[in-house]
Amino acid sequence: MNHPSTSRRRFLKQAASFSALGAAVPFGLNMGAITRAAAQSSGGYKALVCVFLSGGNDAFNTVLATDSTSWSHYLKHRRPTDGSTSIALMEAGTAPDSSAAAGTPQRQGGVLPIAHANRSVHIGRSFALHPSLTRLQQLYANGNAAVVANVGPLTRPTSKADWGNATASKPKKLFSHNDQQSTWQCFEPEGALVGWGGRMADQLMSRNGAGRNADEARIIQRMFTCMTPMGSAVWLAGQSVQPYQSSATAVSMLGSSSRVYGSTALHAAMLNIMSQQTLASQSNILVSAHQDVVKRAQQASELMGTRLSPLGTAPWSTSGATNAYNDPLLKYTSPNDGTLKTNSLAMQLQMVARLIETSRGTSLGMNRQFFMVNLGGFDTHDAQMANQAEQLAMLDHALGYFDQVLRNMPSGDLSSEVTTFTASEFGRTFTSNGDGTDHGWGSHHFVMGAGVRGTDVYGTFPTYSSADSQGVFSSPDQIQNGILIPTTSVDHFAYTLGRWMDVGHTDLMGFLPNLGQFSSSGYDLGFMRT
Repeated sequence: MNHPSTSRRRFLKQAASFSALGAAVPFGLNMGAITRAAAQSSGGYKALVCVFLSGGNDAFNTVLATDSTSWSHYLKHRRPTDGSTSIALMEAGTAPDSSAAAGTPQRQGGVLPIAHANRSVHIGRSFALHPSLTRLQQLYANGNAAVVANVGPLTRPTSKADWGNATASKPKKLFSHNDQQSTWQCFEPEGALVGWGGRMADQLMSRNGAGRNADEARIIQRMFTCMTPMGSAVWLAGQSVQPYQSSATAVSMLGSSSRVYGSTALHAAMLNIMSQQTLASQSNILVSAHQDVVKRAQQASELMGTRLSPLGTAPWSTSGATNAYNDPLLKYTSPNDGTLKTNSLAMQLQMVARLIETSRGTSLGMNRQFFMVNLGGFDTHDAQMANQAEQLAMLDHALGYFDQVLRNMPSGDLSSEVTTFTASEFGRTFTSNGDGTDHGWGSHHFVMGAGVRGTDVYGTFPTYSSADSQGVFSSPDQIQNGILIPTTSVDHFAYTLGRWMDVGHTDLMGFLPNLGQFSSSGYDLGFMRT
């Protein structure tokens, strides 16, 4: 048990850190020490955008192996001959049939072939994308997107024999949504407080806030290095930085244009009440810390909110479209019913573009930033054909939209400076449960941007097999129900992105906990340009 005086000192130290942080910081978050990153030369702007696909996206129908051996195993498990529901996509070249029932393979049409560099591990293999991913297919063909195959949390290189060995090291709480979302983002199950995006930001935050006074620079570094137009995002939480949350369309502020009910005097009075220090507050550390948080939150909102690039402005909006929900640029065509629908993911990426434009240059002096957006609906235990097609159509439209926006930003083409990648807590089973799939492990992901070495499949694409009469798969990459054992760890994925963001090798080794268990020659997966 800690001695009472030791506990008190620890509390006071944490409370002092808490009072320096920004708005909406949950009390339970890690109040880590001030970043040890030294100031570095600024260089050009770079941003990393994580698109999290919540629910566990089915990799087998997102990026497909279409060589004859792989395809035959795929059809055996996903296109049953007993008349039950098929969850297999149609062969490449099959035209979509708009008269077919919604959610059927026939309505979606054939898979979309993609080329690859024919590296030795993929000789004789051929690949394709889900029919909903037409824009991604084009981005991939143009060299602006790549696939990273069979990624997942690993504590060490893991073989099929290791899987069957109860004493072999494996990630904790596999197949659990909350735990694996946390493990992907933080390398620990649910309850972890610091993500690898935030840890990278800790190392780079000193590059931000150039040209601002010391107080503003401190707020900018800690609160604007990591930003999200969604809810809580532990991937963005660091030991020093904390993610700044906005809505998908606005930054929360006190009143509007420094007015409350049209009055600047009322606005000033409310600010004073919210942040003033009283004798009572000075004697109560919790009250004092709370008032400091409120004050800094208001300062941050004023810094960002008064500068935020407006809606209704190209390239992120249709000119004059100040209501994002009615903007044609943010609507996608449903593959199930053909109607135009508002794309919530595109709306989040619209906000990311506006935040980037606001943050760069002399306005806030940002040099390195991290963003996270989210698209749910991937827990496809049933109605998988219809549901995944809909969600992937949203992903495809949103990524295509974001690429075009970045290429036409008011400050110039930023497609080389912003890299976007997908993540999801796990893949799904190779086998069908009747109308969908269950929780898996390894999955395939996309990386997009002009800084990507595109038109290739990185890592090692798994080999497929068919289950025998006991349900055993002969492939070294597949366990029960055809679940994939990852061949590329999240640590490798993070290391490659971190090096592109200019995080040092030693720093990355300090917070990517499993990387040292792998061969150092393979830390960088090679999908980013230097």
